[in-house]
Amino acid sequence: MPIKIEAGDLLKSIQYPDDLRKLPKDKLFQVCKELREFLIHTVSVNGGHFAASLGVVELTVALHYVFNTPQDQIVWDVGHQAYGHKILTGRRDDFHTNRVYKGISGFPKRKESPYDTFGVGHSSTSISAALGMAEALKYQHDKRKVVAVIGDGSLTGGIAFEALNNMGVSDANALVILNDNCMSIDPNVGGLKEYLTDITTSPTYNRFRDEIWNLLGNFSKLGKSAQDLASKVEGALKGALLKESNLFESLGIRYFGPVDGHDINHLVEVLTDLKNISGPKILHIVTVKGKGFALAEKDQTKWHAPGLFDKVTGEIYKSPSSTPKPPKYQDVFGKTIIELAEKNEKIMGITPAMPSGCSLKFMMESMTERAFDVGICEQHAVTFAAGLATQGLVPFCNIYSSFMQRAYDQVIHDVALQNLHVVFCLDRGGLAGADGATHHGTFDLAYFRCIPNMVVAAPMDEPELRNMMYTFQLAKNAFPSSIRYPRGEGVTIDWQTPFVEIPIGKGRKIADGKEVAILTIGHVGNFVTEARHILSKQNIVPAHYDLRFVKPLDEALLREVFTNYDKVITVEDGCLMGGMGSAVLEFMTDNGFQAQVKRLGVPDRFIDHGSQEQLWAECNYDAQAIVQAVMAFSKEKAVV
Repeated sequence: MPIKIEAGDLLKSIQYPDDLRKLPKDKLFQVCKELREFLIHTVSVNGGHFAASLGVVELTVALHYVFNTPQDQIVWDVGHQAYGHKILTGRRDDFHTNRVYKGISGFPKRKESPYDTFGVGHSSTSISAALGMAEALKYQHDKRKVVAVIGDGSLTGGIAFEALNNMGVSDANALVILNDNCMSIDPNVGGLKEYLTDITTSPTYNRFRDEIWNLLGNFSKLGKSAQDLASKVEGALKGALLKESNLFESLGIRYFGPVDGHDINHLVEVLTDLKNISGPKILHIVTVKGKGFALAEKDQTKWHAPGLFDKVTGEIYKSPSSTPKPPKYQDVFGKTIIELAEKNEKIMGITPAMPSGCSLKFMMESMTERAFDVGICEQHAVTFAAGLATQGLVPFCNIYSSFMQRAYDQVIHDVALQNLHVVFCLDRGGLAGADGATHHGTFDLAYFRCIPNMVVAAPMDEPELRNMMYTFQLAKNAFPSSIRYPRGEGVTIDWQTPFVEIPIGKGRKIADGKEVAILTIGHVGNFVTEARHILSKQNIVPAHYDLRFVKPLDEALLREVFTNYDKVITVEDGCLMGGMGSAVLEFMTDNGFQAQVKRLGVPDRFIDHGSQEQLWAECNYDAQAIVQAVMAFSKEKAVV
């Protein structure tokens, strides 16, 4: 059960931002202190994302203090940093249920609160959304303000650049706050990171920035002509001192900063000034991810979402276990790609900003020139992989299933249409757990199986993942392919078995049975193993077939199934609409077979957050649901 934490005296008095705005400015430092302590204590005992929200405590307080939320609209990018926002906007007393089944979401969510102006879970969307809001308000002659908060990691996403490009030619009254901490989840990479570092470390520029801000701070006293002059001086100083055109101002967006993102009093002053400056503008603030918790400041990747920990010593609690545990699927990928790359010099690894999450970090450490973190930009990752493949290399492009949705056109146009040898490894396939609807990878089997040239597979266990990776890297299999696997642990302790080639499009019979055949793809096949054990106690023994491939389907195996069984259950950790069960029904209809088919999987709705076990049960395809489906078929026979 989640543990409710008591807030400090001042924070306890703030239910909504209206309460915050009643406080004198000299109380804001104490508000920030109590908010940071509340975050540390709550996340330490209940889990969740950690370092990102600590880094924006002062910004969060300043935004709600200066702007008239929720009338003024604040859009948080990704949402990892929005915990403080939730606490200040009516959800403090429920915050202990954050990311817990039936509790509040770990991300901003429109149906949860009017203060959550835009739902987010994937990165780089805030500027586009905020610009749309600002244009809508302008059209309706509405004077409310719009603010987008985006991290430097999220700014590498292509959609963010597209939005900035559009924003620069608009006269929309929108403010973008660039939270620069050199981090996304892993350390930020790329030319933009270097550019921002140049700005924040330029000694000459930093010497003058306070004078610029003092000048801007006098706008209201000096009148419009003085404003025009200040604007010219400001632009000239930035251009001269940085010895290059400012990227944002080149796009037509007024740039302010860099500013210390942990100086609450200065932030309030700056935001108050910017609130009264019309047009598109960007405020560059510099923060420390994990601010206020020393260990998180030092190792920001480790403390992005550390689980439960001792807030005093910093010890991260691990589940005690006297027996060896199976590895996480991501680690099987990370270690297997190195084994394969040692034998095949053409293999390359690619991830869009998730080297730790997908475990490509192992290859990046041992084979630096052959593994690429391309930043938060899934579209680029896919087409970059396509470019590598045109030169005879074999890229393994590892992207979370839910993030792969962002690069769908590139998969079709740049990889599949050209029939290039790219192996997509889709981590977090299926229901991913506490991150909820934005992170569940439920659609990939459906959206990949309809693409020509694609081979779509899912392993039931760790050795199968290894063997699929081995199979798809072979020169004779030079076509686009995908391997999807779930978040979390597998089932096999001794998983590093010798590589075995898997015939493309061939499934396997796991167990013989009577009356009912169960067809599975991927890790959920292990649920059937458990269900069969339960059913055996009642002398009910269904057959079990592991398809392994949803495209191409094993037609010989399906003919065997429909020839011998008139009751079939399909089970998948993905959407029922267009998924593996749908493929089986299509085969049955197209080939003139008839059978009663019961499909188990994710229903046609978005699934909220909870543990994977809770969500599998809610969606009725865990072991118990499989037992019930088989029993229902047995009861029908008894009635007949």
